[in-house]
Amino acid sequence: MAETLGILAILEVKPEKADEFAGMLAGAVELAKAEAGTVSWYALKLGDAKFAIFDTFADEDGRQAHLGGEIAKSMGTTMADFLAGAPDVSFVEVLSAK
Repeated sequence: MAETLGILAILEVKPEKADEFAGMLAGAVELAKAEAGTVSWYALKLGDAKFAIFDTFADEDGRQAHLGGEIAKSMGTTMADFLAGAPDVSFVEVLSAK
């Protein structure tokens, strides 16, 4: 298995910003594709104004590169406009994948 590490971020956004946030996430996949150390990247809608981002990495270097990458930079500058509360971010270990 190539991916052993991950990041899971749960994001509650302001209801009036949900559609705009969904569009921003959908467009961010191109930035994720450009990250050599990111094995997979998922943007998920969990509810009307609740989203998740799940990424996987082969090693810690890839995970750290992602945290300092273009997605983090672009989202970091606008995140306060979207979020209804603090994001719930967890560093996870991938136990199995298909």
